[in-house]
Amino acid sequence: MFRTSLTLAMIIGGISGSTLSAHTLASQPPARSITIYSSAQPGAVPAAMYRPVRMGGYNPYGQQPVPGYAVVREDRKVEIAQGRGELRLTDVAALIDPTTVSFQSLTDPDGTRVIDQNFQFDLVSNEKLLERYIDQPISAIVQRGDGTSVVKGTLLSAQGGVLILRDERGGINTLNGYVGLDLPDLPKGLITRPTLVWNTASQRGGEQTARIGYQTEGITWWADYNLVFTEGQNANKGTLDVGAWVSILNQSGAGYEDTKLKLVAGDVQRASNRKAEYGFAQSRGMVADMAEAPSFAEKSFFEYHLYTLSEPTTIPENSTKQIELFPVARGVPCDKILVYAGQEDFWWGGEPLTDQGYGVQSKSSVDVYLKFKNDEKQGLGMPLPAGRVRVSKLDAEDGGLEFIGEDVIKHTPREEKVLIRLGQAFDVVGERKQVDYRYDSGRKRIDETIEIEVRNRKKEAVQVVVQERMYRWTNWEFVGTPPAHEKLDARTIHFPVTIEANGTATVKYTVRYTW
Repeated sequence: MFRTSLTLAMIIGGISGSTLSAHTLASQPPARSITIYSSAQPGAVPAAMYRPVRMGGYNPYGQQPVPGYAVVREDRKVEIAQGRGELRLTDVAALIDPTTVSFQSLTDPDGTRVIDQNFQFDLVSNEKLLERYIDQPISAIVQRGDGTSVVKGTLLSAQGGVLILRDERGGINTLNGYVGLDLPDLPKGLITRPTLVWNTASQRGGEQTARIGYQTEGITWWADYNLVFTEGQNANKGTLDVGAWVSILNQSGAGYEDTKLKLVAGDVQRASNRKAEYGFAQSRGMVADMAEAPSFAEKSFFEYHLYTLSEPTTIPENSTKQIELFPVARGVPCDKILVYAGQEDFWWGGEPLTDQGYGVQSKSSVDVYLKFKNDEKQGLGMPLPAGRVRVSKLDAEDGGLEFIGEDVIKHTPREEKVLIRLGQAFDVVGERKQVDYRYDSGRKRIDETIEIEVRNRKKEAVQVVVQERMYRWTNWEFVGTPPAHEKLDARTIHFPVTIEANGTATVKYTVRYTW
């Protein structure tokens, strides 16, 4: 502990000895707004980042590892000195970018101006106090049995918690431990909170309304979607209840009380090396929309989307705050899609793949997807932000919601489809094999026959999409009449099949590659 003769005014004031008139901004709540941007990839914010234990600790000189930033604006009543003066703002974010600070008098914009501005962040700490008292007299309080005693002397060193003092007779005392220090004063320049300081010049002075703005790191937001799936009579159909929340993580070093909240959705470019610092190339925003109190109002803003909360909110320092993104949309129709992509992952090297065995290894898993449309008719129809989607299903036996999978989605405009991958089917498996292969180097031609078998061990029929990629070369065509199919792009084919309960379906085709 410290026992000092400092007064509260000295602690808040920080720097003393100024010849200018100094004023601190009025303590009454300012009219404040905050616009938050996020550079987090969807679903990439780890839980450890927003648990009570801070990641990396507090560093007033650096930046917190939080993938986002915010623009803060305030309108405050302030006392401006007539002529030359000094104005201080102490309740600002510790991770402020000082180059973005702006100050404007709304009362006297032509007669009041800022000559220069400073951001002071040399915060008081045990180490900094001791650094400032090197070669100065101090008193250390040490434990002696059941009591304490005071050791006085000139501080020569304070390394690793060990104090070296020289007493008035020239003797050296080494203290490996102490329970307190008695210091006469707070050294000049040390402050208790990050502080913005403006040197002002004003013709009229007096009470004025000032508009202050700055950008800060250490704050971000993302979207979390909670979906409940209900199966329909058709095994490949169902409905979803779609709910969503905005999560705001604030580690900027300041709280924001009764603040107008805005969120930006879109990829906003910043002229800085964010990829090198954080591993994110751009800033990715998120979104929100309608509800009862409070609610988000959405509008297009440049090439992005802006979402404004209808009521002021408070975002405490070192907190994670959640706000409902939009009311739960119930009974949204969806398709359950089973996809068998039996080909192993392969690499195409820019020339025909003539090796017979390349790319023919088979995997058995069948992937499960849910697909729905972001449609106003279904209770949705607003731009959906990038975020994590968690899906549950009701267990009718005990009424519990059981988790069945999660995925991430990108920013999704109105009227677009949303596709969510949940995992792999247990009772539906596939097998892919090459049944014929002919390579003619003279004609520069490959004929390959592929057979895919999909087995359904369920007690009801299912529909499965068999996905194939024509990977050996860019020029290809079917030989003979292939099964019913859909060509998705230049190299991807979908073969839809229906498989009866405990049944099997086979897809067989021959493809010719030429070059």
